[in-house]
Amino acid sequence: MEHETRPTPILYANDIRARLRTGRFRVCVVGIGRIGLPTALSFARSGIKVTGLDINESLISKIRSSDFPLDDEPGCRDIFESVYPRGMLSVTDDPAEAIPNADMVLLSLPTPMDAFGNPHYTALESVASQLNSLLALGSVVVVESTVEPNFVESEMAPLIEGDSSRLKVSENFGLGVCPETANPGQILDDFGSLPRLVGAMDERTAEIISEVYGHVFPVELVRMPDCRTANAVKLTTNVFRDVNIAFVNELAILFERLGIDVNIVLEAAKRKYNFEPHYPGAGVGGPCLPVNSYQMLNVASRIAGGSSLLGMVRAGRRANEFMPSHVVDLLYDGLREAGSTDGALTVALLGVSYKPNVRDVQLAPSGEIARLLRSRNVDIKIYDPHYAGDMVFGARVGGSAAEIMRGVDAAVLVTAHDELRVLEARAIRESGCRVIVDCCGAIDPAAAVTAGLVYRGVGRGAGSTDAGGDDVGAHSS
Repeated sequence: MEHETRPTPILYANDIRARLRTGRFRVCVVGIGRIGLPTALSFARSGIKVTGLDINESLISKIRSSDFPLDDEPGCRDIFESVYPRGMLSVTDDPAEAIPNADMVLLSLPTPMDAFGNPHYTALESVASQLNSLLALGSVVVVESTVEPNFVESEMAPLIEGDSSRLKVSENFGLGVCPETANPGQILDDFGSLPRLVGAMDERTAEIISEVYGHVFPVELVRMPDCRTANAVKLTTNVFRDVNIAFVNELAILFERLGIDVNIVLEAAKRKYNFEPHYPGAGVGGPCLPVNSYQMLNVASRIAGGSSLLGMVRAGRRANEFMPSHVVDLLYDGLREAGSTDGALTVALLGVSYKPNVRDVQLAPSGEIARLLRSRNVDIKIYDPHYAGDMVFGARVGGSAAEIMRGVDAAVLVTAHDELRVLEARAIRESGCRVIVDCCGAIDPAAAVTAGLVYRGVGRGAGSTDAGGDDVGAHSS
């Protein structure tokens, strides 16, 4: 292996540019999912040979068969079809095949949470333990996964070092972070426009990461004083969004009861220079925002007096987690107006991904809506263009919105994929559906009423029949 020819195990820096220029720099991306695969493609496109490592044998098999798995990420297939046939990207499920040959190992692994909001770093910890025996001397490990401040310093470094008989951080291997900041559905655009944070355990490693990432991504690389600060920035940006969405979700519930349309309020408010609009919906899902808020709360819980900190973050989580229940309340309010609450009910859920135009149901609010409806013995039908024909939340996803709305009592537009955003109120009514609940502001309330639908919408007070305020959607916090 090339690493064996190095005269010393000390981190190298002087030949980085030459290695990049001549194609002798090799990278292993561990975890080639939603973020990891576009990352691997970006490195391969820049002329760096990349090995993608993943335990998902089905994913590895698909890629080896040139069956690209991320068609909901614009531009990625084109890069794949350019780099894969030329051998710039290879994939494996064998760590011993990929890690020892890499000059840089990027960790793009999930950091999920359990049902109680406790973050799990099992995947990162497992890989860190394997790095102890497999990592080549002089290599650099970069954590792109979103983790708590101090996790890299306190957990990752000791796991990689093991008993320190072979590896010692900042002596014969480098460890740093460059947290991913891409938004699913527009990852390549974000890779080419959003600044990246670079933090490391030592200055030389930070220089190496900056040199390599600067070769791949045409964006500003913001140097952080250490890993913990870089990770704190990443968490701060996402928790900011989670809290502000919670604020708007609570306003939406208030405005419904006051007969005010929250969309009109936000459209006017954003004209003020210091107002940043966030929008209400059925809740906040996905692998980032909910998890990141609990990561921050987890950090606080380990600090003396931390239980009294971040009350706003806790309240924000409660507010966002309440929204699926509020959507069900809106649905039953509409059903009562339509006189359809007696007997067996069938409800269509339109769009179940946690965000528009992406195939991903991780922590999606639609899952909780489905659970709540089933607890009331409601029959569920589902349509999502990204899951047509698949099983989601225990139901077979239909082939079209029109198909699943035939004969249902009500429909809930949870996620406004482009295909669903253009649904017409008249077509919904003609399917036989009588009640529509719009969670994403995609349907005009007046057009819905004109079409003969009973309309309810998150924050759409104009569609309410009683602005004076019954207890529908009351939020206990």
